[in-house]
Amino acid sequence: MSRRVVITGAGTINALGHDVPSTLEAMREGRCGIGPLVMRDADRLAIRIGAQVQGYDEAERFNRQQIALFDRYTQFALLAAREALGQAGLSFAGEAAARAGVILGTSGGGLQTQDDNYRAVYEAGKNRVHPFVVPRLMNNAAAAHLSMEWNIKGPSFTVATACASSNHAIGQAFQFVRAGLADVMVTGGAEAMLCFGGVKAWEGLRVMSNDTCRPFCATRSGMVQGEGAGIFVLEDYDHARARGAEILAEIAGVAMTSDASDIVMPSRQGAERAMEGALRDAKMAPDEVGYINAHGTGTAANDRTESAAVATVFGAHADALAISSTKSMHGHCIGATGAIELLACLMALRDGVIAPTVNWRERDPECALDVVPNTAREAEISACLSNAFAFGGMNAVLALRAA
Repeated sequence: MSRRVVITGAGTINALGHDVPSTLEAMREGRCGIGPLVMRDADRLAIRIGAQVQGYDEAERFNRQQIALFDRYTQFALLAAREALGQAGLSFAGEAAARAGVILGTSGGGLQTQDDNYRAVYEAGKNRVHPFVVPRLMNNAAAAHLSMEWNIKGPSFTVATACASSNHAIGQAFQFVRAGLADVMVTGGAEAMLCFGGVKAWEGLRVMSNDTCRPFCATRSGMVQGEGAGIFVLEDYDHARARGAEILAEIAGVAMTSDASDIVMPSRQGAERAMEGALRDAKMAPDEVGYINAHGTGTAANDRTESAAVATVFGAHADALAISSTKSMHGHCIGATGAIELLACLMALRDGVIAPTVNWRERDPECALDVVPNTAREAEISACLSNAFAFGGMNAVLALRAA
């Protein structure tokens, strides 16, 4: 049995906004959420910029007992899920609870909790830590708390594949619904790596920018970290129609590949096979695609590899494609990045607005694509791809159609 899979709810919190409407408004306006990092010991960092969630007070969103259990990444996931499930209008009891599940992506999990408690033990010399440290920092904490909060009793787990985590999670959730193993899946990703240790670790890779993120630009200087969450409700098409749900878009196909070549350097062939596989799975011709939300990290290795892969897969149609990287606005949110970027795909399909690649200055001859520089564009889009290409050579591409 193969069923159609649709999106009936979306939620987010990220550097551009605390919900979907404010995030999409920022994308339409081409606003950049990158700025100076506000954190303990920021003066010891070589990289002092990031796309932080501003104006956020956990005490306004959660009570003391919840804060004791929820790392920042779990908080983000719960807030985004609340918005997504509210839009979908779903509740779970009885058989409905058993036929629903949660699959989330994250790379660092409770990294803020780890950072705080390493400091407590090694810097402050404490011999005891809070008894909830493990439940806070474990990578499956957000998925567990989502399942408990909404009484979701079907398959629930976490995917950790670095920068492709949330695309892998969404792809897995899609497969569960399509195969009839669930009627509803709550899926996406959450990440909160913007703590001292998290930024220091990325500094060591020497791929970080110290000014801003300029994907596909000849004057690029590297990637910029972000944080946040994107959560979606995936549902069987007939199930959604029967209850009169608003359908935001259809996920038509997915493909996942492994480069099997290098732990950090991307492979053009791996990216090509992922895009080709998503098109094939969706039964979608290349010339149907009007927009690609690129992985587009702002590093020469990614941008040039991805551009070459798009040119190969789409051939002559590549010149007619709009391709943008919203990481230029909300930063690279690692395990949450594909989920937050999926919002740009929904905006293109539903509103006919393509999010721009901001901060762009000068054409890179090796990225000879239409990258929608600096200003959003109106266009009629009926199908799009969302790319995620991660360290470890782990790739996941989603293919979507307009509802």
